[in-house]
Amino acid sequence: MTEAVLDAVIIGGGLVGGLTALLLAQGGIQTTVLDAAPLLDRNKVLAQSNARVLALSQASIHLLKTVGVWSHLARYMPYSGMQVWNKNGYGDIMFGQLSLNTPWQEQILGAMVEPSILNLAIQDQMQSLVQDYRTQVKVIRVEQGNALWWIHLADGTTLKTKLVIGADGANSFVREQAFIDTDVLDYQQAGLSCAIRTQKPHQHVARQIFLDTGPLAYLPMASLEPCQNGYWQSIVWTLPDDYAEEYAQLNDAEFCRLLSAQSQHMLGEVLEATPRARFPLKARAAKTYVRDGLVLLGDAAHVIHPLAGQGVNIGCLDAAVLCDALLHDLSRGVWAHRQTLRRYEHIRKGQNEAMMHSMSLLGWLETTALTPIIWVRNFGLKQVDQSATAKDLFMQQAAGISGLKNTRYAIL
Repeated sequence: MTEAVLDAVIIGGGLVGGLTALLLAQGGIQTTVLDAAPLLDRNKVLAQSNARVLALSQASIHLLKTVGVWSHLARYMPYSGMQVWNKNGYGDIMFGQLSLNTPWQEQILGAMVEPSILNLAIQDQMQSLVQDYRTQVKVIRVEQGNALWWIHLADGTTLKTKLVIGADGANSFVREQAFIDTDVLDYQQAGLSCAIRTQKPHQHVARQIFLDTGPLAYLPMASLEPCQNGYWQSIVWTLPDDYAEEYAQLNDAEFCRLLSAQSQHMLGEVLEATPRARFPLKARAAKTYVRDGLVLLGDAAHVIHPLAGQGVNIGCLDAAVLCDALLHDLSRGVWAHRQTLRRYEHIRKGQNEAMMHSMSLLGWLETTALTPIIWVRNFGLKQVDQSATAKDLFMQQAAGISGLKNTRYAIL
């Protein structure tokens, strides 16, 4: 069966794909959203705690509020401070402030949200605002026709569209079908993640310590038990592959002792840890983000080192810049023009690759054993901490606000 020509089809209904659909719907453009996953079970999602969290920037939170998703979140943990230091040096940076109670809105630097909780909120809003939102859909072929794209589904349906938006993750089928190659950097590292309960409260501060083996991040997270709120955090520990494999196999008691010692007891003893997950770390960059009538967003276009927790946030900025450009075109009576898509690529590809390379460089600087580099690194951390201007620059970068500056979604 062949349907009428659609304005846009978004393949992938997660955070970036869902945000794109909602921003376009808000601007008067209805899209078809194809998601391979089934609808989430609300009761199951709310009853389970996800060991990993997404660190959402101020810009991402602003965008989610703009489309009405934020008010649907069942739980999240705001943070008002960030602390970064090196185990073997004297450099230490503190952004923001400690907060014993839930920080005031104007103090918030960002928020930690479980992916399942965020996806549930996006799902709810898409069911309300996106007229053609399809789940459990398998796309078997995407091919370019004359001034349009054909999308073939496993159920025999064929969709015709003027624009394909690929938001289907790091192993993007859309990217593959469009014959877009990628550059891949294998860090020969793995991320180890789990949730932990600590002796001391996190005080709404995200912490990251650079160890000889790689960075260890403590990220505040909401607890299922209100009496334990403030004592749970999600950890992301970047390790060489062999270390990650060894640590993943430790029993809980051994792992808690190791983590307490390696973190320099920054929040006292680690009292409890959930089962650990291990995932390989690779940077991936698509050689181009666009073809005529096709565009890649989020992890389909780029995957960066989790060092700064910015992967999800640059995907949200992709969505905002693309939607702003498309809606500007619409006001001029055109849609998904080649120059518009190229302009999106020019803006986002440069910024994303700069972020990718800086994270790779920072990861090397923080694990190198070369004495001159160690001295420069520690001196730099100390100087940044003592400079209000430098700290403000870092804060603005982490907030992501500059990425929205020239769009209709700018934070005034």
